[in-house]
Amino acid sequence: MEYEGKRVLVVGMARSGVAAAQLLRAHGALVTVNDSKTEEALGNSLENLQGLELERRFGCPAMELLEGKDVLVLSPGIPDTAPFVVRAREMGIYVIGELELAYQLSQGTLVAVTGTNGKTTTVSLLGEIFRNAGRVTHVVGNIGYPYSLAALISKRQDVTVCEVSSFQMETADTFHPHVALLTNITEDHLNRHGTMEVYTEMKMRMFARQKPEDWAVFNADDPGLQGLSRQVRSRVMKFSRKKEVREGAFVRDGEIVLRMDGEEKTICATEEVRIPGPHNLENALGAVCCAAAVGVPVPVIRHSLRTFKGVEHRIESVRVLDGVEYFNDSKGTNVDSTLKAVDTMEKPTVIILGGYDKHTSFDPLSRRMQERREMIRHAVLIGETAPQIEDSLRKAGYDAITKADTLREAVSIARETAQDGWNVLLSPACASFDMFKDYEERGRIFKQIVNEL
Repeated sequence: MEYEGKRVLVVGMARSGVAAAQLLRAHGALVTVNDSKTEEALGNSLENLQGLELERRFGCPAMELLEGKDVLVLSPGIPDTAPFVVRAREMGIYVIGELELAYQLSQGTLVAVTGTNGKTTTVSLLGEIFRNAGRVTHVVGNIGYPYSLAALISKRQDVTVCEVSSFQMETADTFHPHVALLTNITEDHLNRHGTMEVYTEMKMRMFARQKPEDWAVFNADDPGLQGLSRQVRSRVMKFSRKKEVREGAFVRDGEIVLRMDGEEKTICATEEVRIPGPHNLENALGAVCCAAAVGVPVPVIRHSLRTFKGVEHRIESVRVLDGVEYFNDSKGTNVDSTLKAVDTMEKPTVIILGGYDKHTSFDPLSRRMQERREMIRHAVLIGETAPQIEDSLRKAGYDAITKADTLREAVSIARETAQDGWNVLLSPACASFDMFKDYEERGRIFKQIVNEL
């Protein structure tokens, strides 16, 4: 779409909304920016709008600003069912999200990754692989760096690796990745999407615009993905750590093997993959498929798997104190993600759980903790969901539970409980919004508390 001279309303002034306004002005749009918060409350988040010619309408409802607009651009936090969004569509206004806008105005090869868990690690690893291959690479999207900022500078020969959330897919229109990867699907964000069927449909929208020459990559081990690959028109690769696949990446005799166009290539031994845990082996296998689809040579992929250290806030070792190792897994914002962290622990562990309620069941996690009782020795509960988690744990027969009012108190209790040779793991299984701005702030504060001990 051509945006020059179009009257565009951008709603939501978090990072992606601010970046969308910058991109639109660069393409000659007449931009109005809006947020329900006042300009004073938004503070430093508006710094990048300084010097731009646009209309600022803060502290007022978006509904009042729709008249005369051609386009409405939404930040991911705004559901497409919001009354002003519904009204905008009724008025004939073109409604899209920041992700869709950035896609329309960017250049280069697009590799997109979605799924309930593993997205951030996979896109970060892919960014490393493409950079090691000598490609100018932009790692963008739900990872925290807005796609719109990359769209301002992207060139035809660049690679963009985009982490895509189900929220962003609600307002996607022409979004078309050359390579698209679905890591897994488990229960999450039901407070937004309502049902698993709708949640799955949002994930699958990422493949809707693909063509037969594109690639779709699926996790063959995830039960939530069964049959979904038959819905796509593009070429399919799968990955598995449990069985061989016809086309894609798998594990055989302790080695990662890539099978593509009837030819097999050994990448490296599984024990050489630097990031720990079976879930990270899955992430690595998915990244192998995507990199191969874009033509990255095997030696580059091999080197990247051997050297990639992982991402902040995902089973990140913070420090060892008095023989106890502290791990920051603040990115464990849902039950399945924390299940993977629990399975990674190889020493007796005190786990800190709890946060914002996304209306999901904690029973699968409670059962796993009870099964691994010799390893997961104690749970410290915080936040809005602490009562629900306690009920779920006790129902599963797990009763080594303490509650804390703050994260600092939780760390103090964990320190008193853990013995020499143990772990302390922050992996909340919940979002952070009841106590923190986001999971990153929660993780940074946890690390600060631990480093002050």
